Amino acid sequence: MGGPLGQHQKWSHGYFSFPKLEGEIGPHMMFNGKEHLVWSLNNYLGLADHPEVRAADAQAAADYGMAYPMGARMMSGNSRHHEELEQELAAFVGKEDAFLLNYGYQGMVSIIDSLVNRNDVIVYDAESHACIIDGLRLHMGKRFVYQHNDIESCEKQLERATRLVEQTGGGILVITEGVFGMSGAQGKLKEIIALKDKYNFRLLVDDAHGFGTMGKTGAGTHEEQDCIEGTDVYFATFAKSMAGIGAFVAGDKQVIDYLRYNMRSQIFAKALPMPMVIGLKKRFELLKSNPELRTKLWEVAKALQKGLKERGFDIGITNTMVTPVFLKGDLYEATALTRDLRENYGIFCSIVIYPVIPKGLILLRLIPTAAHSMQDVEHTLYAYSEMGEKLKAGYYKENKMAVI
Repeated sequence: MGGPLGQHQKWSHGYFSFPKLEGEIGPHMMFNGKEHLVWSLNNYLGLADHPEVRAADAQAAADYGMAYPMGARMMSGNSRHHEELEQELAAFVGKEDAFLLNYGYQGMVSIIDSLVNRNDVIVYDAESHACIIDGLRLHMGKRFVYQHNDIESCEKQLERATRLVEQTGGGILVITEGVFGMSGAQGKLKEIIALKDKYNFRLLVDDAHGFGTMGKTGAGTHEEQDCIEGTDVYFATFAKSMAGIGAFVAGDKQVIDYLRYNMRSQIFAKALPMPMVIGLKKRFELLKSNPELRTKLWEVAKALQKGLKERGFDIGITNTMVTPVFLKGDLYEATALTRDLRENYGIFCSIVIYPVIPKGLILLRLIPTAAHSMQDVEHTLYAYSEMGEKLKAGYYKENKMAVI
């Protein structure tokens, strides 16, 4: 009953699933009536509670209300503010044009649905985000998956795809992520693009976690890897570094114009409300004009990751700010150690278990932000050190303290 995650709802709801974090958005929030140090918010640059952002949001809501503009962009929901933000985003990520999307998840689903037909073949990374997988489910043609970040495997699937499109007359779309949100690994964009010397395909990159955090200016992982030109279609969400709602897709003008008139999730859905658009313009302005926010994010991330590795923790292959901590244990141990961290150390972080990761593993994902302090890092390292020793000693197996 309830599916692979929902089967636990009777004892997990409200604590491990659907928890309520209250108070001002930031590193320290209230949970279950107690203050906690929070490592679960994708508020990378700390913009969620920035005074200029709050002021811009409030003024735009006062000026326009939450309903304006009414209708979908194509019909009656367009505005100069939407178009100005699109132009600014396109220039920033090195593309000719961009299109605002009202949500990231449904945006990616609809991009994939629009870009390919039954004659086309999709080649995608095995650890692609759920929005990509759901987009693939709409595809009427063939799709081939390659092993995560494995270029040799990717090339094998491109060989298969090439043979197939020679028969169908279609094209090939390769999909990967700029930053994989669970592992923290960068997608191998530059190496995939190098395969264009041998194969004819276009590359779609989901850079939800990379936009605003990666690259010299924060333009994204394609800037970080110096392959802006080879990234044909660039997608990013506003829900991470921009601390908002919505997303955008950027690329050649011809491609973006095609998406404007063919993305069903935008044609048949209301445009982003004006307060959000104007608030996003302020967020974007701060992202570009305050590089010290990105510098602070990386200082916190590197200190946290260095400290965890020095204490013997497995943080996988992350080469971004996303900080996974992999532990061995069962469901009871996972919930027990998470509750121990929350109740006895005041640390709130996300817990990931099967079926998202293999059985027998526990993933505690830490999301550093520019708003965290070095004191936050030090307290977390102290707590994790004690938690790690307890796990090794079997404390959490013997004390099944997490079943509510």
